[in-house]
Amino acid sequence: MRLASILFSSLILLSSFGALAQDGEKLFKQNCATCHRIDDKKMVGPGLAGIEDRAPGREWLVKWVQGPAAMIASGDAYANSIKDIDPSMMTDFGYLSEGEILSIFDYVKNPPVVEEVKVEEASAAGGPAKGALDENVLRNILIGISALLVVLIMILSSVRKSLTKLVDAKTGETTVERGTWGSITHWMNNNRGWTGVILLACTLAFLRWGVGYLMDNVGVYQGYKPEQPIAFSHKIHAGQNGINCVYCHTSAEKGKTAGIPSLNVCMNCHSYVNEGPSGTTEIAKIYAALDYDYDSKTYGDNPSPVKWVRVHNLPDLAYFNHSQHVVVGKIECQKCHGAVEEMGVAEQHSPLTMGWCVNCHRETSVQVANNEYYEDLHERTPDWHDGNPITVERIGGLECAKCHY
Repeated sequence: MRLASILFSSLILLSSFGALAQDGEKLFKQNCATCHRIDDKKMVGPGLAGIEDRAPGREWLVKWVQGPAAMIASGDAYANSIKDIDPSMMTDFGYLSEGEILSIFDYVKNPPVVEEVKVEEASAAGGPAKGALDENVLRNILIGISALLVVLIMILSSVRKSLTKLVDAKTGETTVERGTWGSITHWMNNNRGWTGVILLACTLAFLRWGVGYLMDNVGVYQGYKPEQPIAFSHKIHAGQNGINCVYCHTSAEKGKTAGIPSLNVCMNCHSYVNEGPSGTTEIAKIYAALDYDYDSKTYGDNPSPVKWVRVHNLPDLAYFNHSQHVVVGKIECQKCHGAVEEMGVAEQHSPLTMGWCVNCHRETSVQVANNEYYEDLHERTPDWHDGNPITVERIGGLECAKCHY
């Protein structure tokens, strides 16, 4: 019985230790990440890597975190030496218990291994997005079949000529040889009905896949992935770091365009974070554009604009409003822009053609439930609803003037 009690107590202690170790990361992000990094790089305060080797001990660290001002006032030599190096005063965290503080330092001592995110190279030419190859594949298949038929006709024609010569040799007769074009015209004269059908089919095919292909692709840049002056990775920011799209693209909720974030938005984080997967190279370009000195945390008088390359561009004849789709329609960004959180380099995922937009309006259901914008429509739904989904098309989403006026 005593052994069982000991084992039970041990399990409780181990589980408590595990819970504290897990809480260390959460506590660090809530209380420390604003000023400190877990490596040796300086932010507002020094990097915490190796902190336990520099400080007098863990007990001292607990007291320092709970009351740095009191430690300095007490005349503690090491606390005052820190103040001499960096006069900025750390906030008191007296509400943290000893166990919570130690769990933070356990996390700092054994940080999780973060998978490196490679920065993708841009491609100005780009290529079609996934799932957009169906029509091209069909076209290539038809071209391949046509080429095979031409080769087969040539082979059969050659075999026919050889057989005709053998028959002539046996019978002693002489057959007039017409050549390839002569044989074709002879067949066309003798089969005028089939000739008309073939010519009509060829004309329609040319109009559909020839002229149609050229017309359908005017101004379509699906897969366009230009190189930007600063290698910004959505994969790192939106994917790995989980930053919400509208944190940077704030105007997506307020007007027509999603907008290009100004560099002051970047500096909300990068005034402290000066290194990424490619080192300091790309973030240094932000500092250069703002004439910002990272070490002194000061701005100069010679900023310069960053010449971003636009990726998405609708023709002037079409009206599109981001806020209507994001706020009212509650459409996710990925619906049009693809899996942005997986893109190392931003690219045009969708064709953005009229047919693509119209098809979306035909298929997308209107989110009327718990949506103040459609409150009146929701109340009147029982009067006319036939059980089918209420799509954008059914509330006038295909009217020409909705997008062209």
